[in-house]
Amino acid sequence: MNESGLAQQLLNLIGGKQNINQVWHCATRLRFTLKDRAKVPKDKIEALDGVITVVEASGQFQVVIGNNVGDVYHEVVKLEPSLSEGETSGETAAQGKMTFKSAFNSLLTFISGVFTPFLGAMAGAGILKGLLSLAVVMGWLTAKSGAYQIWWAAADGIFYFLPIALAFTAAKQLKVNQFVSMAIAAAMVSPGIVALGAKATTIDFFGIPVVPANYTATVLPILLVVVVQKFLEPVFNKLWHESVRNILAPVCLLVVIVPLTLIVVGPISATVSSWLATAIVSLNKSVPILAGLVLGGFWQVIVIFGVHWALVPVMMNNIAQNGTDLMMPILLPAVLSQAGAALAVFLRTRDAKMKSLAGSSTITALFGITEPTIYGITLKLKKPFYLACVAGAVGGMIVAIFGAGANAAALASVLSLPTFIGKGFGLSVVGDVVAFALGTVLTYFFGGINAGAKTKIAPSANSELGEALAAPVKGVLVPLTGLADEVFASETMGKGVAIVPENGMVKAPVAGVIRLLYPTGHAIGIQSDKGSEILIHIGIDTVNLKGKHFQPLVAQGQHVEIGTPLVQFDHEAIEKEGYESTVMMIVTNSDQYQIATLGQGATDDRPVMTLA
Repeated sequence: MNESGLAQQLLNLIGGKQNINQVWHCATRLRFTLKDRAKVPKDKIEALDGVITVVEASGQFQVVIGNNVGDVYHEVVKLEPSLSEGETSGETAAQGKMTFKSAFNSLLTFISGVFTPFLGAMAGAGILKGLLSLAVVMGWLTAKSGAYQIWWAAADGIFYFLPIALAFTAAKQLKVNQFVSMAIAAAMVSPGIVALGAKATTIDFFGIPVVPANYTATVLPILLVVVVQKFLEPVFNKLWHESVRNILAPVCLLVVIVPLTLIVVGPISATVSSWLATAIVSLNKSVPILAGLVLGGFWQVIVIFGVHWALVPVMMNNIAQNGTDLMMPILLPAVLSQAGAALAVFLRTRDAKMKSLAGSSTITALFGITEPTIYGITLKLKKPFYLACVAGAVGGMIVAIFGAGANAAALASVLSLPTFIGKGFGLSVVGDVVAFALGTVLTYFFGGINAGAKTKIAPSANSELGEALAAPVKGVLVPLTGLADEVFASETMGKGVAIVPENGMVKAPVAGVIRLLYPTGHAIGIQSDKGSEILIHIGIDTVNLKGKHFQPLVAQGQHVEIGTPLVQFDHEAIEKEGYESTVMMIVTNSDQYQIATLGQGATDDRPVMTLA
């Protein structure tokens, strides 16, 4: 399937822009924040040609595409221009109560949204820095040669002016004036301020002593500055009439925030950055084996859950503060061990499709893109993933012991090796080789490759027996295709029925196990004892109520019988809130059955659908 066709199918299955708050992409994944996750058939998206897998983490619905994710994203935006990177589509769902989990997920979403747009350029510049260092060490170039100076400017520019790039993307995430943010960042790295910072020269600001710091290549200060702008910008926008607002509000922001940055925000963030960098260096020096074990062994697990973005600013801060980062070299064994495991699958498997995928994934993993390897091969087969983590831990410990550091930010890959040139470089390469070789050997002999490659998910044998589905609620049966919600009406999620309820009690239409129970109570998923997979969705767009007027009566994992009360809801109150209370019952694995709907009109507990 081409990128355009894949983008169209993804939008159809996700529910179009009406169900999307945000969409952006990283190196391999399309990342969505959704209004109503219950409307999205995860299994059907995973089955699309061109989709490796789907991951739900950090409050995001992540569709793993692979190396051509950028092309698919651009096709998505071409189909729905309002979904430009980082923008929201329509009104977002109402905010629920702030919890630690939701706050952490928001932080990760913010960080990934800030770094993703220019990650490729930054990684390329980092690799170029490493190659220039290698060229000087090998005697191919001198630091005074014209070629070196030109290429060094190309490699160092994005890092030197990093606060400006971060200002633009952070402002876009926080929805403040991006160009004012860039102007503030430009002031922080202006030649005059940089020169004062280098000499630690104290200057006077209306009697307040100011010691400018060097903000080039820093991360934390500008992020904090944009957060401050988020609070002050609305104040100045309200202060001025709209006829002069576009000029005078930015003037006020520059007049207030730049001094505030140099006097307060910058020194605080610089101190925090210094403490953080010192703590990490101390940990690596005092307990290097532990650092290598954790980062080398669990880095890919961290990537799977999407929380690796929290460490990106930390690594960049280390380079800004100390000139090197000790974490990045430890991550390379974690990457190479997955490449080694993929190579073992390529050599051992008898499945032609798996062999082809393993061969290409080995190459992409060597160059730092591990998602196709993880989701398409090692995690799919399970044992290879675990064995690669063991190999990564061993290699990570070797690298950590010898204290190699990265002098530039780049993706952990074989191309990033030149950025590690310096103390411990030679022996760190030994750790990289060990991780790759051990990942290959362990997986080849103990990975259970051919058994895993033959594994197929087949329809339940019991599904052939057929079954009848009772009405989940008393009311009037109406065609699913007549609903105002396009996702359900188009039967994208599967065939089913809709019932306009006469009461507020949803009961189990079959005997089975509760597999999904949304905290809001508006949707519940059941896997019947005979194999059918049923989604009951109460109302249209009722996810926005955040659980108001819904009371779940069962627990996830509980076995229920036909007629067991599942959810109690107030359909009249829901309608007064402006939402339809129609109850939909969808068979999400409809493709395994021949489905018949039994009439229309009033219904009670009688069968309304049969599966054969």
